[in-house]
Amino acid sequence: MRSSLRAVLFDLGGTLMYPLQPWGPIFQRGYQAIADVLCAQGLPLDCKELPQVIQSQINSYFVRRRQDLIETTYLVILHQLLVEKGCSHVELSLLRRALDAFFVHTQANWALEEDALPTLEALKAEGYRLGIASNAGDHQDVLQLVRRFGLEPWFDFVLTSAACRYRKPHPHIFELALQRWNLPAHQAAMVGDSLEADIRGAQRLGFFTIWIDRRAHTDNIDPTLRPHAEIHTLAELPALLARLQES
Repeated sequence: MRSSLRAVLFDLGGTLMYPLQPWGPIFQRGYQAIADVLCAQGLPLDCKELPQVIQSQINSYFVRRRQDLIETTYLVILHQLLVEKGCSHVELSLLRRALDAFFVHTQANWALEEDALPTLEALKAEGYRLGIASNAGDHQDVLQLVRRFGLEPWFDFVLTSAACRYRKPHPHIFELALQRWNLPAHQAAMVGDSLEADIRGAQRLGFFTIWIDRRAHTDNIDPTLRPHAEIHTLAELPALLARLQES
């Protein structure tokens, strides 16, 4: 039934890469780094309380985007915060420098799965077209991670919610992937660790869905949400697809 699969769409965080340490302390250092960059410019800010204010603003952003699936982006959130604090004419380049200081800390906490590159190489050798669809608050951050891990040569494109505005499971990012490939959904598979974002979102459009449970969080999972296939490691993926091609 699935012998026509021609393309594989991957989630990034939790699927191709994983965090080395809990995020709480990492984000704290990142918020301080943002504050340090902004305060070094002499902006009229309370620099002592600024990291906590940034944290509160971003936490509220995280809650909103889970509810409405709209990716406002870190850049917009930071700009809004500064406008609220009376700094309405801050240059975009300064906001970018502040966020880059934040991502120094977050990017260092990511590691590539050991079986990621061998799996991608095997799939390419079989002629599959590959893409990335990532929920992320900053497109440039994702591109930097992709380059850092040497993933660029394997993928036709890297789509992010920051660039396309909507977060998985909203259909938009999946539709964009199919448009890039010029393929119908039944010829594409989605591989991801999130049953809600990756599996539910892709199934709605007709993708073949593959849940990788190695890094998956299983709290509050909808028992009616079932992927078409389940793997524990990326290394299992080529054999799974080969079996599907033979069926």
